[in-house]
Amino acid sequence: MNTNENPMLHVAVMKDNPLKNMIVDYVGNKNTNDEQEGEIPVTVQMIAETLATEFPEFMLVIAEENWIRGYKQGLDDAELHKTETTTDS
Repeated sequence: MNTNENPMLHVAVMKDNPLKNMIVDYVGNKNTNDEQEGEIPVTVQMIAETLATEFPEFMLVIAEENWIRGYKQGLDDAELHKTETTTDS
């Protein structure tokens, strides 16, 4: 596993509400072949890859929002650092 990778990507998702149940079942069925018996553990990464393939507009909105929030946080941190540096001098 990459040290820059979120370990939560590889955790199996528990079916503890109706939406998760539907998503986990769908992704599990998409990733199961005829030789496999029973249910396979479905991870967050498997769900993200399936959504990216089958519902890219949803993933794009999430990625854009994440980027905007990260960029704004970086600007806020830079401004705070600038203010702290100016008042410390």
